[in-house]
Amino acid sequence: MSSVFVTGCAGFIGSHLCERLLEEGFDVIGIDNFDDYYDRRIKERNLINLLNKRNFKFIEADVRDSKTVENMLEKRSIVIHLAARPGVRASIKHPKLYFDVNVRGTMILAEKSVKKEVEQFIFASSSSVYGTSQLPFKESLPADKPLSPYASTKRCCEILLHSISNCYSLPVTCLRFFTVYGPRVRPDMAIYKFAQAIREQKDVILYDGGRLKRDYTYISDAVEGILKAMKRRFAYEVFNIGSGRPIEIRYLVKLLEENLGRKAKIRVRPKPKEDMPATHADLTKAKNLLGYSPRVFIEDGVRKFLEWFLKTQAELPEP
Repeated sequence: MSSVFVTGCAGFIGSHLCERLLEEGFDVIGIDNFDDYYDRRIKERNLINLLNKRNFKFIEADVRDSKTVENMLEKRSIVIHLAARPGVRASIKHPKLYFDVNVRGTMILAEKSVKKEVEQFIFASSSSVYGTSQLPFKESLPADKPLSPYASTKRCCEILLHSISNCYSLPVTCLRFFTVYGPRVRPDMAIYKFAQAIREQKDVILYDGGRLKRDYTYISDAVEGILKAMKRRFAYEVFNIGSGRPIEIRYLVKLLEENLGRKAKIRVRPKPKEDMPATHADLTKAKNLLGYSPRVFIEDGVRKFLEWFLKTQAELPEP
């Protein structure tokens, strides 16, 4: 069985993925630089269940560190590239940083993957590449009008990896994730901020009155999508990984209110120009070629998220 090299292993999706890979019997090599986008201690907590595992090796490093990446990457391994500078709004303030981390980092990792003859390169892309494309989003759409620097970096990486796949025969699969949520979700994500605001009776900011629509994907479905992709090798393919069941953001707030037993103090604001009005994954291709089929409905996912959220609120000490 091939070893699996996971970048961003201490993050939300990365830590869940590594745990699942170890359960499946893989040897996992993880890399993470504890980027300062959010509190380092959150990522350290994500790693707790991994560091004592015999088949897990971790190193703190940046994917832009070419020498370290080459030394860590094993011949004919599988690469799952999750590491990235996240955040649509933050990317507007720091576009150069986003392109350096996301695009140059991917270039370096892909270059070393070619050199090490890796068996498969799986790249974590984003539904944000679709911009204002026609709904539901199909992989065949042009995806040529991303609305933020973050979205642009993800699309640039897809195009870059297509070229590398074509020129160097690197098998590449790009997975366009749709708003992944669940236990360990990043604290900047809407579901976390909403839950925290409702619990503390602070304002919940709803853009366009909460009428924006998002295709929410529970973490176990996202991880399952990655494992399904690992079982099929392509020269180059792109797949949507979502729920296929978009909801209005105000319905998410309603579910949080019901589960927390508190009403939200809602403040309505205009939609920022970098925000997509709606996302909706067409899963036909993923179902037909990968056998991907999401299982967790938003009502169950929110309940599971809140069980974790309420349990962990007091765990991190004050800085």
